[in-house]
Amino acid sequence: MKVLICGAGSVGRSIASDLISHGHEVLLLDNQPAAMRVAQVPEAEWMLADACELAALREANVQDMDVVVAATGDDKANLVISFLAKTEFAVPRTVARVNNPRNEWMYDAQWGVDVAVSTPRIMTAMVEEAVAVGDLVKVFSFHQSGASIVEVTLPKTSPVVGALTREIPWPSEIVLSCIVRGDRAIAPSPQDTLEAGDELLFIVSADADPQALDAVLSSEPGTR
Repeated sequence: MKVLICGAGSVGRSIASDLISHGHEVLLLDNQPAAMRVAQVPEAEWMLADACELAALREANVQDMDVVVAATGDDKANLVISFLAKTEFAVPRTVARVNNPRNEWMYDAQWGVDVAVSTPRIMTAMVEEAVAVGDLVKVFSFHQSGASIVEVTLPKTSPVVGALTREIPWPSEIVLSCIVRGDRAIAPSPQDTLEAGDELLFIVSADADPQALDAVLSSEPGTR
């Protein structure tokens, strides 16, 4: 996979290092000479240019990229980069960094954003996930489809503890996608039995009612 990362700061370099370690090709682009810390990610390609300019994006061959990541510290720039990548170069996937949570409402399909990543929102979800057992926690939202990833840690009192996944009446348009048990990530099969303390990850469609899932997992459906 070919990935263009706009913004070569600590966030962009960290993303680049992870992607390269997974075998992907990465081009880091930034308009600040001080950001050209090539030695920190020597396996990446580097380019000094302004990603908000069409000429720079053409020079970077954005049309050949599978993903464009707008990871600058400027929300306006990230929106412009996503918009140009999607509308001018038809990039299949755009991921944009949200620096100020107040601007998150703008990060949608109209601005060419497929996935918006807000560090404060993710941190909030992780705090909730750490302290809430039995409560549904929204971890991530897909702006393009409106679907979301929801996590719940299964309490001992849940009626589904000890049940096979195939026996549980999961609500429509809500899919169990992963069971995290200790340090293991398990792809659910019909024969898997749920245990107390399991972290369950669900994909919830935009039209689904998360409360229906709460009713299935809760020891007292409808009381929360």
